[in-house]
Amino acid sequence: MAPKLAVLGLLCSAALAVPAAAQAASTLQKINDSGKIVLSYRESSVPLSYLEAAGKPVGMAVDISKAVAEAVKRKLNKPNLKVEWVSVTSANRIPLLSNGTTDLECGSTTNNSARGKEVDFAINHFYTGTRLLVKKSSGIKNYADLKGKTIAITTGTTNQQVVRKYSADQGLDIQIDSAKDHADAFLLVQADRVAAFAMDDVLLFGLIANAKSPADFEVVGDALQVEPYACMLRKNDPEFKQLVDATIGDMMKSGAFEQAYNRWFMGPIPPRNTALNLPMAAELKKNLSELSDKPAQ
Repeated sequence: MAPKLAVLGLLCSAALAVPAAAQAASTLQKINDSGKIVLSYRESSVPLSYLEAAGKPVGMAVDISKAVAEAVKRKLNKPNLKVEWVSVTSANRIPLLSNGTTDLECGSTTNNSARGKEVDFAINHFYTGTRLLVKKSSGIKNYADLKGKTIAITTGTTNQQVVRKYSADQGLDIQIDSAKDHADAFLLVQADRVAAFAMDDVLLFGLIANAKSPADFEVVGDALQVEPYACMLRKNDPEFKQLVDATIGDMMKSGAFEQAYNRWFMGPIPPRNTALNLPMAAELKKNLSELSDKPAQ
């Protein structure tokens, strides 16, 4: 009986290993087999990834995604490879990437060690910090002015943890109203339902630039931390990470990245043709040569 049981055990082990092997298929193999690459975008992460019009994502991170798609076409020798776009939120961007719904997420995602347990990150393409979007008429200038007040923060972002810790450390008793996405949080400020919207400063400037009355709002407060943004890809896929890193690295070394930055951060952007006028941060300038994927501390 022992030999038969041993054989049966081997057969069962082999059967269980098939799904695991299937799940371990590389992103490039998945794309090759399906005939398409699925790229995700954010609807209101101006000017990195947002909708200019229905079904038309634009922004600097969208440009990076498109460059990766072109590199994949060349790698697989499939010039007619289909490119599909899927909208994601802060809450579902990691699950949809991990389960294979999307193949790459380039938007406004902070590269940190906690997320690094679930996904891998490409070379950092932006650096930002948590500040406050408020109405100019509110009189709010910094976090101390929010003592006992309610603010909005987008669900699933690192900003929630940062603000909660700062509030507790400073005894500010700041209450948080979680919003589905950045545009929803901005609406809460506009409707006077919250005192401020705490988020990465670049996204706040972008929202104001595209508002109907941009002069009514301002970004205030100290930056609580400096965090890098980077594109996400599935965990433990070195071949695809190498391709994504090479694409971004080539953009940074050739000057194409700086051209894209100037287009989206210094010049007029759609849909209102308003310029953010945000010069490149020192951390990002440094990373044009270092090409680091180091996470936030």
